[in-house]
Amino acid sequence: MTRPIEEIEDETGVVTKYRRHLNGRGRVASKAKVHPSAFIESSAYVESDAQVGQNAWIGAGSWVDRGAVISDGVFVGANVHIGRGVLVGRGARLGSNSRIEADVRIGDETRVERDTRVAEDLGWSERRRTSPADGFAKAA
Repeated sequence: MTRPIEEIEDETGVVTKYRRHLNGRGRVASKAKVHPSAFIESSAYVESDAQVGQNAWIGAGSWVDRGAVISDGVFVGANVHIGRGVLVGRGARLGSNSRIEADVRIGDETRVERDTRVAEDLGWSERRRTSPADGFAKAA
């Protein structure tokens, strides 16, 4: 079964190609990597070069920006904005209506309450590294 491609133009005139993810029907940019078991709700977007791991859940109205990495088992509530280059560790929980600013790292099993703005690393250990092979966070 071929999934249709949608082309959406942003306010700067840049056109991005999106496909609907089979689990949840959210929009996933053609250059994003999303595990087949991830659930992307219908009004959520995953941008180019972003990665979403196994059994992750991206809530309705949420936006995963370019280059962000959502590790395995992460829950992202509704209307969450995840900025460019953000790394969210395994099993983290991001509450609804939150904003994670660019280049922030959220540690494994870290909880972010709803309506929270995170502008610096939270629950992160420097012993943790990202595997260059697959881009997902792994223990050192």
